Amino acid sequence: MDVQQRIDAAGRTVTISGAGDETTVTIAHDYATSIEDLWDACTNAERLPRWFAPVGGDLREGGTYQVQDNAGGRILSCDPPKAFHVSWEFDGQRSDVHVRLTPLASEDGGERTRFELSHVAPLTEFWDRFGPGAVGVGWDLGLLGLTLHLEGGVDMPAEASEWGTSPEAFRFMELSARDWERAHLATGADPETVRAAAERTIEFYTRPPAEDPEQG
Repeated sequence: MDVQQRIDAAGRTVTISGAGDETTVTIAHDYATSIEDLWDACTNAERLPRWFAPVGGDLREGGTYQVQDNAGGRILSCDPPKAFHVSWEFDGQRSDVHVRLTPLASEDGGERTRFELSHVAPLTEFWDRFGPGAVGVGWDLGLLGLTLHLEGGVDMPAEASEWGTSPEAFRFMELSARDWERAHLATGADPETVRAAAERTIEFYTRPPAEDPEQG
């Protein structure tokens, strides 16, 4: 895999509200597929485990959902095949995720669609410690899984495979965190604070798995 090319294929932006109490982390990627196919990949409970994770619940507007071993919440709005908005609730914390799909013009006549995800969260001590990379790297891994699924029919989330603990995966996560660091700097935040947060994020994501004590 050309890790740098995969990182460069996505756009990343960070904004902080004028009141300074809310952050928005946005990632975007263009896919060579129809808006209907991309919508199905992002909302079909039978397809989500093939690139993201098993998701249970009542997957319709007003319903609730639960990502296996991760967040859950409520589906606050749904406008197929263009957009949905869900609450993102994990470990007693609440944030919001907005997904928008936009069909694009293509010079070769093929179908292309832009995927854009914005994660909106309160500005907390967690942000001060880890910055946008805390959620950004995770969403980068999710979009990598979606990319591999759409491009080659891969049926396993990238981080769930053996690749997820490989040197190449750690390199991907480090480059992702560095790109989020640059997006964070663009908000005008203090460079030393931004760099320290990025370093902590990289350490978290690239820490080798704990050694099995039975294996010595």
